[in-house]
Amino acid sequence: MSRRGDVVARVSRRLQALSGAWRTSLRLRVVVATLAVTLASLVLLSAFLSTTIRDGIFDQRVDSLVSESARSIAGAQSTFNSSTASNSTQVQQLLKDTLASLQSGASGERDVFLWRALGSTSPSVSVNDISTDQDLGVAITGELRAAVVAGPGQQHWQSVSIPLEGGPEPGLVVGSTVDLPVAGGFELYFLYSLQPEQQTLTFIQRVLAVAIGVLVLVLGAITWMVTRQVVRPVVAVSAAAERLADGHLGERLAVRGDDELAALGRSFNAMAESLQEQIERLATLSVLQRRFVSDVSHELRTPLATVRMASELLYDARETFDAPVQRSAELMSMQLDRFEALLGELLEISRFDAGAAMLDAESRDLRVVIETTVDGVRPLADRKQVPLTVDLGQAAQTADIDVVRVERILRNLLSNAIEHAEGGPVEVVLRGDAQAVAVTVRDHGVGLTPEEADRVFDRFWRADPARARTTGGTGLGLSIALEDALLHGGWLEAAGRPGEGALFRLTLPRRAGMTLTASPLPLDVFSDEDDEPVARWPEPPVNGPSVVPRMVVAEEGS
Repeated sequence: MSRRGDVVARVSRRLQALSGAWRTSLRLRVVVATLAVTLASLVLLSAFLSTTIRDGIFDQRVDSLVSESARSIAGAQSTFNSSTASNSTQVQQLLKDTLASLQSGASGERDVFLWRALGSTSPSVSVNDISTDQDLGVAITGELRAAVVAGPGQQHWQSVSIPLEGGPEPGLVVGSTVDLPVAGGFELYFLYSLQPEQQTLTFIQRVLAVAIGVLVLVLGAITWMVTRQVVRPVVAVSAAAERLADGHLGERLAVRGDDELAALGRSFNAMAESLQEQIERLATLSVLQRRFVSDVSHELRTPLATVRMASELLYDARETFDAPVQRSAELMSMQLDRFEALLGELLEISRFDAGAAMLDAESRDLRVVIETTVDGVRPLADRKQVPLTVDLGQAAQTADIDVVRVERILRNLLSNAIEHAEGGPVEVVLRGDAQAVAVTVRDHGVGLTPEEADRVFDRFWRADPARARTTGGTGLGLSIALEDALLHGGWLEAAGRPGEGALFRLTLPRRAGMTLTASPLPLDVFSDEDDEPVARWPEPPVNGPSVVPRMVVAEEGS
């Protein structure tokens, strides 16, 4: 049983290898398809030629043998008519002499049979049937004998199988009736062997089979070489395209000749040249743009600090101002706070865009991080009269995280949930498994439409631009939160339904560098009772981080 299982496993592996080669090799598919079509065509052609040749040889041989038999039958009848035999002994001797003379014909040796006609009797003499080989008489069928007797004086023939010791051979039987003196009607049959014709046909078929085999091999070799000439440049183009996609913008193809494949190579090189120029130009513009944002953000800090000092003086002395001036000082202080937060987030975004953001990761218990973040936003929840419920589970949920970045993600999610809860509860849930930890933040407020879920992480996007904000958001919080999650190698996803609220799920790997495949908490928590679709982002859910995490992992307590 074990040996049989090994054989099945080997056969399965070979079939899988052949299947893989078939899927991945255009050359193999072209050669196999060409050989299959060619072989089928040649087999059909060979069958047609073989049948035509066989019929031609057979028909020609039958015509020759029928004509020869007609002459022999006419000669035998003439001998019988001129005979003076008058008793059974003389008639029997006449039959023997005639049989001996008929055994050799123009086509060679043949077997001859002289049998009394079916249903014929002679009251005057009694003559026995004679033949050159009595054992071969079984080749003469009753059907042929009945046809010969039914048409006296006419020739009838039938192709038969001659039973010989070395095996059956194809043959032909030609028969007719003759009249003997005194004895009456007899049946005369000639049995011819068609073995020489069969050997000729077999030889022709073998020649055709060898010719087909040679043609298939030659055509297979030609097809292989032709497809190799075509496929090699295509493979080279594919490899060059992959290297180009990997960032090797200087990749080019070697072009030789002026044929179609050379034209393909020149077109590819021209495309690569154009792409390199555009990518380099866009990269330069991107660098200049990021540098501009960074420089502007840095340069604005100095005047902002001066304005901040002046604003604080005015804000501290606002009680001595008139009501309009007092309100202006308060608005100035609030907007300066928002402006300062916006500058900080612009700098952070510029670091993400430049690929300079790094993780300072250490193994931490997310329960502590969540409690700290919730304590920080609880005053806002109290002002908005939004109940905050936290379910952290019983077990510690440790993971390699950058505490500052995770706190920033949670703070953004909680602030947005409180802002849009409209007095409903906000629920925070933490769970983990062997591979990942997940945090969900859900509100029961205005919710999300599918269009809003598609854009919820876009920079400076707001679901309702006319909606008044009390937390001074900049429009970059969720964008930065998503970048922070991806930097950890994690996921940040959103789902919602209008009128039922929104849910955000943060999933982080337990250890730095692990690839996520599933989340410990569900994202689809909204009912599907009505026809309103559930909004989700991304759609479908991602299966891993879009960027390779860049991090420095520190041991706990370092």
